[in-house]
Amino acid sequence: MPDTTIRSQSDVVLIGAGIMSATLGLILKELQPDIKIEIYERLDMAAAESSDAWNNAGTGHSAFCELNYTPESEDGSINPKKAISIAESFEVSRQFWAYLVQQNKVSSPENFIKSIPHLSFVWGEKNVEYLKTRFEALHSNPLFKQMVFSTDFMQLKEWMPLVMEGRNESEKVAATSMAIGTDVNFGELTRNIFSYLTKLDGVTMYFNHEVQKLRQREDKSWRIKITDLATGQKRKAYTKFVFIGAGGGSLPLLEKANVPEGKGYGGFPVSGQWLKCTNPEVIAKHQAKVYGKASVGAPPMSVPHIDSRMINGERQLLFGPFAGFSTRFLKNGSYSDLPLSIKPDNIIPMLAAGIKNIPLTKYLIEQVRQSPKDRINALREYVPGARSKDWKLERAGQRVQVIKKDEKEGGILEFGTEVITTADGTLAVLLGASPGASTAVSIMVDLIGRCFKDEIETPEWQEKLKVMIPSYGQTLNDNPALLAEIRKDTASVLKLNN
Repeated sequence: MPDTTIRSQSDVVLIGAGIMSATLGLILKELQPDIKIEIYERLDMAAAESSDAWNNAGTGHSAFCELNYTPESEDGSINPKKAISIAESFEVSRQFWAYLVQQNKVSSPENFIKSIPHLSFVWGEKNVEYLKTRFEALHSNPLFKQMVFSTDFMQLKEWMPLVMEGRNESEKVAATSMAIGTDVNFGELTRNIFSYLTKLDGVTMYFNHEVQKLRQREDKSWRIKITDLATGQKRKAYTKFVFIGAGGGSLPLLEKANVPEGKGYGGFPVSGQWLKCTNPEVIAKHQAKVYGKASVGAPPMSVPHIDSRMINGERQLLFGPFAGFSTRFLKNGSYSDLPLSIKPDNIIPMLAAGIKNIPLTKYLIEQVRQSPKDRINALREYVPGARSKDWKLERAGQRVQVIKKDEKEGGILEFGTEVITTADGTLAVLLGASPGASTAVSIMVDLIGRCFKDEIETPEWQEKLKVMIPSYGQTLNDNPALLAEIRKDTASVLKLNN
């Protein structure tokens, strides 16, 4: 029987058509125009999983309002380091997006990014004190200089009328506001980038194509076996470099790659749901992203927020997300994903992490058992006048939190984004969740530095990186004048408030 397998050769293979692959593919193509790239996506469109607007928070996780990036220490102090790092990375993303718009590689920035205030809101004496301490820790940094703190009821009512409506004026409340916050539709942005990228010579994209196997050959190149899910056609792709950016699907592919750097990694899936407002009058009353404090044991993706969004040209209002548990690693995944991911090298880290995260397990069980009344009661903490008839439950995205080996603990559960690269720089894998999409440009530039070590040191690549990201090689938080200039420039190009 003749071999009907289709074979192809490329410099780079990107697995997964989300914001990470789009960003990496475009940066590499800008740095080396003759590079040959193939992209494989198992679904029938780009950005249908973690990057989709309904499947992520869309804050442009800039750390302006997300309280989980500034946890309180036992002594009551706040370490702003993580928030500063994330805010810095988001400014890098803004610069790259502005470059794409200026160069007509991406059109109509208003379709994927809009200005909207970012607020943090708390109530109760202890929480008010925490927010004040957080404000003081952040406000002294140039990235957060525009942050405003208030305990004045009328001021808060002006910032977020829907949230303050029906509250007792004697209640202890506080909020911080960053007027330069944004709402980002990463699904729209991703599809926009791929629309441009796939028109370039040497770039080919395959939808409905699932990677079955990948193996490194003796010459350090990779052979990838792929199946066309629509026709059953088999393919073999040969490439020098592979990036696995398949959201929750990255872990099983890392295991299939069978590289030493991937040993001991496991994943813990967390699903999500939103309450979506269906009443246009209520939607019109709220034009902000308001974040509160997470429950004890809650994963970072479950920080409660009442969120004004623009999705497909329409204003939406969401509350949540409510966490849940599913053994799927992807929204469109299989219930066997978690059991099949358990291997001899990661079972100890997974068990150790599970034992140490009993509060998370308890929290997820409570979330799964919630009734519609429980969810409306949670919503009423943020929108006191909420009526159940104005809200309906919608399924949100699926995230896989990283579990990895730890010499002391046996295994630890990581909340965040983890990039694994092989020692030879031929394979890179992205695992984890927030703040991923918002910091995609920084993550991908760092990845290129690790996997294309010689090329990134050349004057040509260095110069091009500075054109795409004017602050490249500098820290904006240490350079207030440059930060002000870049914020002004990117705001102008992206049509944002400054």
